Amino acid sequence: MRAICDDLDAETDALREVIDGLTEDEWRLPTPADGWDSHETIIHLGMADVAASLAVLDPTEFEKTKTRMLQGEGDLHSFGGLDVRSLTGTELWKWFTGERNRMNGAFRALGPKDRIPWFGPDMSALSFATARLMETWSHSHDIADTFGAEYPQSERLRHVAHIGVTTRGWSYANRGLEPPQGPVRVELTSPGGEIWTWGPDDCEDAIIADSYQFCLVVTQRRRPQEADLEIQGDLAAEWMEIAQAFAGPPTDAPEGRVGG
Repeated sequence: MRAICDDLDAETDALREVIDGLTEDEWRLPTPADGWDSHETIIHLGMADVAASLAVLDPTEFEKTKTRMLQGEGDLHSFGGLDVRSLTGTELWKWFTGERNRMNGAFRALGPKDRIPWFGPDMSALSFATARLMETWSHSHDIADTFGAEYPQSERLRHVAHIGVTTRGWSYANRGLEPPQGPVRVELTSPGGEIWTWGPDDCEDAIIADSYQFCLVVTQRRRPQEADLEIQGDLAAEWMEIAQAFAGPPTDAPEGRVGG
């Protein structure tokens, strides 16, 4: 848990570098994520952190709040009781880092296999922390692309790539499709030059790519035809068209998104 929490802290620092120095007007500029500006993006990340802290520190209260939400009595922004939409960008970032530190501190006290309740099935602490890193990385690109900022490529991409691979079945089920039985091999080159692999060596269907490009596609920050992927076989091509590494209703990456 220490390693994933350290990486989550590092990903948060990378996001800080992107938002550092934004004016109030820039905080409100639309990002490539339809309907979201940078201010709303940080609210979304922070409120999920508030919910995560509650799930770890007071799971009974989390379940009560979850039930009320499922009954239509509020949404994710109901957590915490603070009107964060009225905060300035600087105030919002201070609030966010406080909630992020609280959540990560709660994660650090757990074992990797400890279970945490969530809005879908409960998750292991390790998987939960990894998912928070993946979401941070994804939304950081929304803000970075807004301002043409270069986002750092690090070995932390392995976390994002792993979720991208393991959610292949979910990408189908989420669209009401039957997940195929055939495997797909994934071979990715890390920023440091290491080769990361998933799937059998002799697989006919494969995706061979730079890890950064693969992660942009599975988090729907780029369409597969707009990324540098070598796709072999129909199963691999079909998966990349619907890949979705995050929870929620099925969505597609916007066309023509640039950056990174």
